[in-house]
Amino acid sequence: MRRRTPPPPSPLPQRDGIDAVRVRLPADGPWSTVREHLVERLSGAGAGVVDGMFDAGAFVGADGSPVARDAPYEPGLFVWFHRELPAEVPVPFPLEIVYRDEHIVVVDKPHFLATTPRGGHVTQTALARLRRELGVPALGAAHRLDRLTAGLVLFTVRPEERGAYQGLFADRRVDKEYEAVAPYDPALALPRTVRSRILKERGVLAAREVDGEPNAVTRVELLGHRPDRGLGRYRLVPGTGQTHQLRVHMSALGVPILGDPLYPGVAAPVPAGDFRRPLQLLARKLAFTDPVTGRAHRFRSGRSLGAWTAYEDWAAYGDRDGCQ
Repeated sequence: MRRRTPPPPSPLPQRDGIDAVRVRLPADGPWSTVREHLVERLSGAGAGVVDGMFDAGAFVGADGSPVARDAPYEPGLFVWFHRELPAEVPVPFPLEIVYRDEHIVVVDKPHFLATTPRGGHVTQTALARLRRELGVPALGAAHRLDRLTAGLVLFTVRPEERGAYQGLFADRRVDKEYEAVAPYDPALALPRTVRSRILKERGVLAAREVDGEPNAVTRVELLGHRPDRGLGRYRLVPGTGQTHQLRVHMSALGVPILGDPLYPGVAAPVPAGDFRRPLQLLARKLAFTDPVTGRAHRFRSGRSLGAWTAYEDWAAYGDRDGCQ
């Protein structure tokens, strides 16, 4: 089998921790110039935007030189540019470093901070913030937490090692535990293992359970309850990694996680800048054997969930980041 040639490195440095966009011109097409292709490909940018970028020298080739607007179309040519970054509301909560060595960085992420750039969350993400604060442009995420979930996230320092760490999660060789605060139901028999089939459709905010072979497994245990508030504190141990799995399963049990804007059945996203009543879900523990060094790692989040430790504050406004 013919080995695919890796693309050349970006000639443009990162901006605010964000890589330049790389475009490879298709092998076939009707375009006679690079400009014609980019005008079509980037049509959503608006009239005149691409021409303005050519005038500013924003499109560059592998050697870092600006690409002229009349440059002939060349199949397979790589072009780089920096996209216009969206205006974002700063997430005003700290990103705590739990562990760092020459291979990995483990952080304790606050609620409301996305893990990696996506959609309208680009510079206000854990990855971009860490690249800027640590001065490690090659830093990458080994996995993701939802923006609304707080807790432990693993990042890799060396791109050539990222696949090994991502493989830990793909092969389910990472022990993960979460904590959640949700209503307490004395009729709900716990501990139990929930199994169901979860479907997440592109463009639809909420996932849902459907008939079929289970693809989502969660162990649910009760850690404690407060009769005065009707609240329970739960340990959640996922056996699989479906989108919103823990939130879907808790809702299906009749005890939806406090602060959840999607389940059961609300399906309203939390607007950027609204830091009230954070989702009471925390990635508490992360344990694995390092695939590069062989070292046994076991990490624990130092956060606590606000609805459990200070319910009145959480119910009224939400504390600063939902975790103290």
